[in-house]
Amino acid sequence: MNTPTHPLQQALDEQGLFVLDGALATELERRGADLKDPLWSAKLLIEQPDLIRQVHLDYFVAGADVSTTASYQATFEAFARRGLGHDEAADLMRRSVQLACEARDAFWSDPKHRAGRRKPLVAASVGPYGAMLADGSEYRGYPGVSRAALAAFHRPRLQVLAHSGADLLACETLPCLAEALAITDLLPEFPGVQAWISFSCRDGEHNSQGEPLADCVAALDPVPQVAAVGVNCTAPEFVPSLVERARARTSKPIVVYPNSGEHYDAVGKVWQGEGQAHDFAAQAMRWHNRGARLIGGCCRTGPDDIRALRQAALACGAIGPR
Repeated sequence: MNTPTHPLQQALDEQGLFVLDGALATELERRGADLKDPLWSAKLLIEQPDLIRQVHLDYFVAGADVSTTASYQATFEAFARRGLGHDEAADLMRRSVQLACEARDAFWSDPKHRAGRRKPLVAASVGPYGAMLADGSEYRGYPGVSRAALAAFHRPRLQVLAHSGADLLACETLPCLAEALAITDLLPEFPGVQAWISFSCRDGEHNSQGEPLADCVAALDPVPQVAAVGVNCTAPEFVPSLVERARARTSKPIVVYPNSGEHYDAVGKVWQGEGQAHDFAAQAMRWHNRGARLIGGCCRTGPDDIRALRQAALACGAIGPR
């Protein structure tokens, strides 16, 4: 019996570049949401779900082939600190996927949006252990936390999100290989589920904990349920080198969705410094030329960046039959 082709692999088989969405939390803030809270964007799953749905829809209209859900900071531990029980927390995680699916279906129901497009996918965001700590450690790492402890942290949320109706998992902003391996240890518990794994990186060679990215992607290369590997929430200046290093050590598609290049102050919960995303689409085409297949934006990017990316990709023929 032939194994069915996963939706992401089918899309990559049919088009050269797969466009991801941009930031969710910082886009919600731009629209007036107050996210200075340990729950970050997951706070709005409780307070303003309609706003989350609208941002997803706007990214689809802008040209995203996939939208990533508002579950990055949605953990049982974080919701428990807010006084929510296990069942309530699980319902909110499922709601994050439902909102993205509703936006996708609304987009796809409009005939004017369907011309030249594939039906978009929904990726359930699986944020790192550091996101639950809400102290910025996903940009530093946690060498004292064991792989077994990280697996124990991730298992309950994966049990919800793997059966939530999402097309795949986006395991993102991981600062270290141990966390990536903890997640891949769990994936066989969910047959048929695929995930992309993306690391936060401190420079053009190392993840946030200081391990060579090349070694990390090589370690993940044999894992069949890992659909793509790469980097996210990393300064754009580091992406070309990181893509080349990753491409040399894996046969899997490379995913990149950097932030704007500003620095996040986890204490003050504000972004500082100068952004590097003013020519985002042009940079993205250079990343594609170096081998990236899935490209979008992370913190401080928005629908305008994704629209420009898709237009640039169409102009140079990056989107279309391979």
